[in-house]
Amino acid sequence: MSAFLSCARPGRWLLAVAAVGALAGCGGGPASNISLIPGNQIEAQSRRDGLFTQPVKWEHTKPGCHGQCPSIKLDSLAFPSVQRLTQLVDHALATMTGVNPQRIPPYSTIAGYEEYFWKTAAPRDSTQLLAKARYRSKYLTVIELDTYQYFTGAAHGVSATQFLNWDNNRQTVLSLDQVLLPGQRQAYVAALRAAHKRWLAGNPDARRDPASYDRLWPFQPSDNFAFTDDGLVVKYDSYQIAPYSAGQPELRIPYAELAGILKPEYLPTASH
Repeated sequence: MSAFLSCARPGRWLLAVAAVGALAGCGGGPASNISLIPGNQIEAQSRRDGLFTQPVKWEHTKPGCHGQCPSIKLDSLAFPSVQRLTQLVDHALATMTGVNPQRIPPYSTIAGYEEYFWKTAAPRDSTQLLAKARYRSKYLTVIELDTYQYFTGAAHGVSATQFLNWDNNRQTVLSLDQVLLPGQRQAYVAALRAAHKRWLAGNPDARRDPASYDRLWPFQPSDNFAFTDDGLVVKYDSYQIAPYSAGQPELRIPYAELAGILKPEYLPTASH
């Protein structure tokens, strides 16, 4: 078994999270209590101080295939100054392609996935692997990972999403428990539930029949969070809290609602 996957949990995209411990290391919060979220900064200002990135793009079809052929499209990022982060993004995207939550994929890199895919794909199968910097600052780099797979004969494709919140100084991915104050997970869930209610209020399908919508698509807590300039974004896969037609819903929790929940260094201050 790959060392990256030794702590894998059920769920195909959660295998990517399990890779973090082996590849990036574990640890507690930052050594100092300075704010890691610059206050009074627009996105462009924050991104200016972030890690340097380079695009990694290609589109391949099965070698030797003619006519209708399986394909893979990659639109990702490399971090020339942080090799471990480049490796983590590559590994996480590859791992997110596993469709059986009970089975660890027999590959650990995109190159390995591509080799496996050509051996197993049907003529119309396709995979898209995407990584983009969602937020960048001097202290944090937040990467959004997305995969989309279409299998021949299916009514529609299968998508998955995962955020990686990278601490630039400590060179590790931050878990939710590492950024919450002790004992505040339930308070975080309550804030997320309030964000969900706001999202429902702007959802025409939910407004038409709230009771039925809530029964079919009840609220679910999630650890898939991302830092942004103005709050935490929590993103869901299709079918988690909404039908496929709703895409991948995002819930936003303003930092003002996270005081006393997030550790102080992850809240913006006017002096930074």
